[in-house]
Amino acid sequence: MEQRHLGRTGLRVSRIGLGTLTWGRDTDEHDAADQLKAFWDAGGTLVDTADVYGGGEAELMLGQLLDSLVPREDLVISTKAGNVPDPYRRVNGSRGHLLAALDASLERLGTDHVDLWQVHAFDPQTPLEETLQAVDLAVSSGRVRYAGVSNFCGWQLAKAATWQLAAPGVRTRLASTQMEYSLLQRGIEREVLPAALDLGIGVLPSSPLGRGVLTGKYRQGTPSDSRGASELLAPFVEPYLDDAAARITDAVATAADGLATSPLQVALAWVRDRPG
Repeated sequence: MEQRHLGRTGLRVSRIGLGTLTWGRDTDEHDAADQLKAFWDAGGTLVDTADVYGGGEAELMLGQLLDSLVPREDLVISTKAGNVPDPYRRVNGSRGHLLAALDASLERLGTDHVDLWQVHAFDPQTPLEETLQAVDLAVSSGRVRYAGVSNFCGWQLAKAATWQLAAPGVRTRLASTQMEYSLLQRGIEREVLPAALDLGIGVLPSSPLGRGVLTGKYRQGTPSDSRGASELLAPFVEPYLDDAAARITDAVATAADGLATSPLQVALAWVRDRPG
């Protein structure tokens, strides 16, 4: 699998990453092991997780598979912090929370560092410079090699990136921004993608298969073993089951038939080959 530099950094990652959103909930340890082994065998290196995936179980499961199944040094481990399971405060970008969350992630992963650490979401209640100070401290301590953000809109990304470039002292250049991007969700093309390209920040698309809908599995209804049938993830899938999404999904299936490939391959290739 082709490897690329992430943004204007020396970090090289595989063009396709392995996500772990469902690990520890809908994906058990055996299926997770099969996914990781197949990904590694194909030359994949970038594995994306977060402290809130599966309530921490995704990181724990990944940590148990490191070295026992795949050498730690062969993978680029990316995790995130900042989202919290609190109905009154869904995001916490405070320095204290982020650094404590990082320590907990490292313990679950069974490693002394992560290759990429991303702030999971913008916190309007915490000064951005405090959030970014946590990033700098994490990198300077050696617990994090590279840093980025996730789910920041265009102005938030631009503000964070320019602060890191212009503020006095030794600052950590943002390597990445992670946002949902697929044929069913192209919102980042308005502001986030142009900002990232201009600032030299790598784009890590999440849900490139439109939350699974672009595979075509929902064209004849909701399979009983799909995310759409899961009590936890059904609300995640439902927005992409409308008529507009169905027309795009049908077009992807038609293209796949013409190319003698699968809708999954068409949808992934479209995102993979976009700028950024």
